[in-house]
Amino acid sequence: MTTQTLGTTRDTRTIRLADGDGWLTVCDRELLTPGRGVAALLPDGRQVALFVDRSGRVYAIDNRDPFTGAYVLSRGLVGSAGGRPFVASPLLKQRFDLETGACLDDDEVSVPVFTVRAD
Repeated sequence: MTTQTLGTTRDTRTIRLADGDGWLTVCDRELLTPGRGVAALLPDGRQVALFVDRSGRVYAIDNRDPFTGAYVLSRGLVGSAGGRPFVASPLLKQRFDLETGACLDDDEVSVPVFTVRAD
């Protein structure tokens, strides 16, 4: 997509999440920085935590920490374990796989993941 702003032209990409009937635009790709999360509020009231890795791959998981109920996962520390990207909750430090949502510290806990694409 090309956006024209004040006489200049710049290329932008948008982040979209799979929605039951298609794709929901969430934010501009330029808002994501490798190693940092961004929270977005969806039209149905849910919050999603968006992340991008250094290779440019985008991940989206639920922003709610299932251990505390707080909407903070977008503020967590991003890392990798065994080649798998994760975010560690900023509160109790449980790690969640960004691809599957599985908690790496408790096999019985996970967070929802969203199908995401950058157009």
